[in-house]
Amino acid sequence: MRWGVIVFPGSCDDQDVFDCLKNEMGQKVQFLWHKDELAGRFDCLVLPGGFSYGDYLRCGAMARFSPIMGGVVKFAQSGGLVLGICNGFQILCESGLLPGALVRNSNLQFICEPVHLRVEETDAPFSREMKKGQLLKIPIKHGEGCYFADSATLERLQKNRQVLLRYVDAKGKPAAAANPNGSLDNIAGICNEKRNVFGLMPHPEDACSKLLGSDDGLKIFSSIAAACVERETRHG
Repeated sequence: MRWGVIVFPGSCDDQDVFDCLKNEMGQKVQFLWHKDELAGRFDCLVLPGGFSYGDYLRCGAMARFSPIMGGVVKFAQSGGLVLGICNGFQILCESGLLPGALVRNSNLQFICEPVHLRVEETDAPFSREMKKGQLLKIPIKHGEGCYFADSATLERLQKNRQVLLRYVDAKGKPAAAANPNGSLDNIAGICNEKRNVFGLMPHPEDACSKLLGSDDGLKIFSSIAAACVERETRHG
């Protein structure tokens, strides 16, 4: 399979994603510059973390107008897999590929720490290699990671089982104390209704080796790889 990692001005986790995919997983991966049109065949596009356009105006609000985003939207609408991490999650919400928004952390401070996550659904390409209820330990690092949506949107997310990851404590309980940024319903990551676009605030690329304290992040990338291999096998 082939991965594309989109680089915006201010992206700072693009190299980490690239190294994780290429060196830890042996995948084919290519950087894509935000000013270019999307060209070539890709199985999954990754919008990495960072501070696109310096996070001026509002996180992700300017990046959504980058030339490549038109291709990303068409790619997603045609069923292609899109993964947005942290700032990438914010861009996906700003571009309308995912519902809701990411706002300032409830404590109004930048947070950088490992968190516990619970896998809520496993019928999406991004979580298929995990078990429902499985716990992951993956770090966060953001100032605007509080997921917010109106009550109708939250109801649809629940009804369609679009919440793939929730912040929980070490025992797997979604306690308020385990919610690092005040996200509604302890939401850490959601997918779209078609389940081919996924955004999360934690950084799986920073948990891709025991040397980093956890390799739980690999489970997300390996789920995507397995889904793509199955799709290629099915369609020849």
